[in-house]
Amino acid sequence: MPTPPLRRAPVQRRSAERLDRILDACARLLEEVGYEALSTRAVAERAAVPIGSVYRFFPNKRAMAEALAHRNLDEYSARVEDRLAALDAAAAPGPSGPDRRRSLDWRQAVEVVVEEYLAMKRGAPGFALVEFGAPLPGAAARERPNDLVVDRLIGLLGERLGLADGGRPRPPDGADACPGPPAPERLRLVLLIAVEAADAVLRLAFRADPQGDPEIVAEAKELLRRYLEPVLG
Repeated sequence: MPTPPLRRAPVQRRSAERLDRILDACARLLEEVGYEALSTRAVAERAAVPIGSVYRFFPNKRAMAEALAHRNLDEYSARVEDRLAALDAAAAPGPSGPDRRRSLDWRQAVEVVVEEYLAMKRGAPGFALVEFGAPLPGAAARERPNDLVVDRLIGLLGERLGLADGGRPRPPDGADACPGPPAPERLRLVLLIAVEAADAVLRLAFRADPQGDPEIVAEAKELLRRYLEPVLG
């Protein structure tokens, strides 16, 4: 994960808390006035910190918005991890003994990944504008945000889904391996296409309804299930 664009990383707890307040204020102001009207001075006033504290971390408002996008990705990853951990804990014992648990069903994983994105889309301040690093007005994106999302998903899901060699699910003990599993590069490409496709369809869902049109959301999930079935199913 690339380092967020900070001039100076917080070392002490007090400094980290101040950075959080600045990013919280940035998120709320993005929600209220948009990116064009956002200013470092307004963020400092909302966060109740000196303007110099803002410039200690960020050279400009773009860097601040990029750091917010990185924090959004961290929060999203943590939310997905918590949900997956709960599913792990509830999983039935596997066939190899009481201490072995079956791999997470990939359809459950898809549901979690989509639902946690929807939750942030509906409730996280400023998320609709920056998400995980979407291009901001008047400047080219430094990173491709969906590539970052895919990297996180591979880290979160790879082991849980029992993916062998980055491809098809690992067969049960004693079973023959699946012939010719896709290479890690193939898996990453498939997930990137899935994320890009879901991103486009879910944006359509939120254009149709501020809370996400339920029918379009359901179609997005079905699209993912059908596309991922040949690789993960």
